[in-house]
Amino acid sequence: MDNAPLKSRAPYDVSPPRYSVSHQMVTTAFELPGYRTTQNLGVVRGIVVRSRNLFVNLGAVFQTMVGGNITAWTRLCEQTRVDAFEIMIQHATELGANAIVGARYDTTELSSGVTEVLAYGTAVIVQPLEEGAAYRS
Repeated sequence: MDNAPLKSRAPYDVSPPRYSVSHQMVTTAFELPGYRTTQNLGVVRGIVVRSRNLFVNLGAVFQTMVGGNITAWTRLCEQTRVDAFEIMIQHATELGANAIVGARYDTTELSSGVTEVLAYGTAVIVQPLEEGAAYRS
């Protein structure tokens, strides 16, 4: 009998990816209240490089004339941060973590209109401090 894993036959993801790191277990602090860190798995990151498209730029130019929040660029920035955050969580999951501490964002303009967004933190394994307390993922 062959014990090799079965290859997926679907040309797309059948279900959304499951993470062992829930969004609630990611913090900018270096510890999680109610949990103790049992293992440090190292730095994890999520990198996204985006450029603004021509249509967004045109709309933003008109909005700058009026003043106020430039919603087209705000949405682009927010979506880029969300994407980088999700990649960071996926990276931590691949290492076997159940939490990320010290989470941060960093941005760098690579060229005119092209920006890198980096989400990074430390992947850790944590356990509840109280005996019998359930970890919720």
